[in-house]
Amino acid sequence: MLYNLIMAKLTYFEERNKKNNMSVGKYCENLPEFCYDFFIGIENTTSPLTRMNYAMDLTVFFHFLSEIFHKKSTEFTLDDINKIKSSHIEQFLSYLSFYEINGKTYKNQDTGKKRKLSSVRSLFKYLYTHNLISSNEASKIATPKIHQKEIIRLEKNEISKLFDTVEESNTFSHRQKMYNKNTFDRDNAIITLFLGTGIRISELVGLNVEDFDFSQNAFVVTRKGGNRSTLYFSNEVAEALKLWLSRRSTLEIDNNEKAMFISLQNRRISTRAVENLVKKFSKEAAPLKKISPHKLRSTFGTELYRETKDIYIVADVLGHKDVNTTKKHYAAISEDMRRSVANKVSLKDN
Repeated sequence: MLYNLIMAKLTYFEERNKKNNMSVGKYCENLPEFCYDFFIGIENTTSPLTRMNYAMDLTVFFHFLSEIFHKKSTEFTLDDINKIKSSHIEQFLSYLSFYEINGKTYKNQDTGKKRKLSSVRSLFKYLYTHNLISSNEASKIATPKIHQKEIIRLEKNEISKLFDTVEESNTFSHRQKMYNKNTFDRDNAIITLFLGTGIRISELVGLNVEDFDFSQNAFVVTRKGGNRSTLYFSNEVAEALKLWLSRRSTLEIDNNEKAMFISLQNRRISTRAVENLVKKFSKEAAPLKKISPHKLRSTFGTELYRETKDIYIVADVLGHKDVNTTKKHYAAISEDMRRSVANKVSLKDN
C-alpha cells in the first residue's frame, strides 16, 4: 500500500528549535562522550535554546580544562571529572575574564560568568545525581554577584522623536531616506507593536498574519517555552498594523510565506534585521542611549505600570513567570513614586 506523506511546513519556532538541536549535536562532536548523555537526560526539562547555550558554555569549560590537564576535550573521562576540585572551577571563572580560542579573544563580565557557571553546575548535578561522579564540586562555588545595571528606556519626548525619525529622518542620506520610504509602513508597524505591547523580539519575528484578529484587536504570541498567549493592542497599534498589511498585500510574496513581517527579499524578517532597524532609528531619536528591542519592551513596561500601578498585570502582559523579574523594569520610576507619597503623611493637625 502506498501512502502520500504530506510534510507540513515547520513554524518559525519549530525551525528555530530544529536549528538549535542541530547546533547542540555539532558542539557535542567536540565534547566528552558523557556530555551527549547529559543533553539527552535534560531534554524533557529544558528548551533547545537552553541546551544550545549549555553546549556553548561547556565547550569553553572543556577548552579551559584541556589547557590545565593537557588533553583534548573529547578525551576527558568521568574519572577525570572526579579529579576536578572546586579550585579548578574557581580558576575557570577567573579565566573567563579574558580568554582566547582559535586566535580570537573573548571576555566575560559577571553576567557571562554566572551563565557559564550555571551550565557547569547543571552538568555536575546531572553526573552526581546519576552516580557517575563521587562529589558535586561545582555546587560549592558561589554565584558571581551581579551588579544591578541602570534600566534604559525611552521617555515620552524620545518616543515621539523616534516615530518622527521613522517617518522622516533629518540626518539620513538621500539613499537612506529612499530606502526608509520603501520600508516605512513595515518599520512603523514594528516600532509601534514593540512600544504598544512590549513583546520580545523573538515573539515579533515569529508572528504570522493569521495570528491577528482585528475584530478584537488581539493577537497570539508564542512565549518562551512554547506557550501561546493572547495579547491585546490599542486602536493606534491596529492602525499601524493595517497600513502595513495593506502595503504587504501589494508585494509579490510566496503564498506559503505566512510571516507578518517580511524582509525586502519577501521572506520572514530576521531578528538581526529588526535589531538593526531599531538601532538605526533610535540612534537619532536618543543618541545618548543604546536602544534595542528589549529597551522598547522596558519602555512599554514602565508606561503600563505608571498607568495601572499593578505590577501583577504588567508581569502577566510581559509574560514574566516571576514578578520579581518585572520589578527590574521600574527602578527608574521609584523616584516618581517616592515623590508622589511625600505629602501623604501629615505631622501636624491642620
